[in-house]
Amino acid sequence: MSEPALLVETHGPVTRLLMNRPQAMNALNLAMFDCLKAELPRLAADEECRVLILTGAGPAFCAGADLKQALAGQPAPGEPDFLDRAREVLELLAAFPKPLIAALNGVTMAGGLELAMCADILIAAESAQIGDAHANFGVYPGGGGAAVLPRVLPLNTAMYLLFTGKTLPAAEFKALGLISEVHPDAELGEASLKLAQAIALKSPIALRRMKEVARTSADKSRADALLHEQVMLRLHQRSADLAEGIAAFAEKRAPRFTGR
Repeated sequence: MSEPALLVETHGPVTRLLMNRPQAMNALNLAMFDCLKAELPRLAADEECRVLILTGAGPAFCAGADLKQALAGQPAPGEPDFLDRAREVLELLAAFPKPLIAALNGVTMAGGLELAMCADILIAAESAQIGDAHANFGVYPGGGGAAVLPRVLPLNTAMYLLFTGKTLPAAEFKALGLISEVHPDAELGEASLKLAQAIALKSPIALRRMKEVARTSADKSRADALLHEQVMLRLHQRSADLAEGIAAFAEKRAPRFTGR
């Protein structure tokens, strides 16, 4: 019996999704899409899960799409093709309402980078090599390589990566601001869990509202983004978590947030 394409690990309020095709450098295939499509909505609705980590098994985070499947024959009329399935999963990741950390444990390129850019925070192992790489194989990006990369990196840098297909070490992406932390390879798993557990102590409803405003602000005018923030603040002023935070501050104790 073959190993599942995705492993789910629960660490208290933190859930870790481990892409589990190490022999294929965790290339994205239909089985992986099916697993992610099943798990992401479930975890979004699970109040016990407060922070999600996405990482890979073996020497790669994700080396991109499984080209054998991506370039296979067309499905039956009316059935979604590989690109449809990929877009659906990327949209689920980008819209995930809770904090999402991508822990880049190794090679991250093409669709793997597009997958990682759906996360709120990216951290990486020292040995991780990261890049777009579509140009190396005459492949056109379909999950954000050309559309999203120039939004998270300076335009000229994004174009350099797109046109050359080069990969760069994690430390260079940290200098560019895409990666927040770089850790020795053997420490990445524990570091990602420690970061996620620290975030999980915060108010879930405050984090969800921050994420919603921050994620949509780039597509709005400054005035509209500020208005959205103020509307969220009005809602948040009625939350039990805000009252608990203020009480905990006054009583000099750690707050106990319920997400309400």
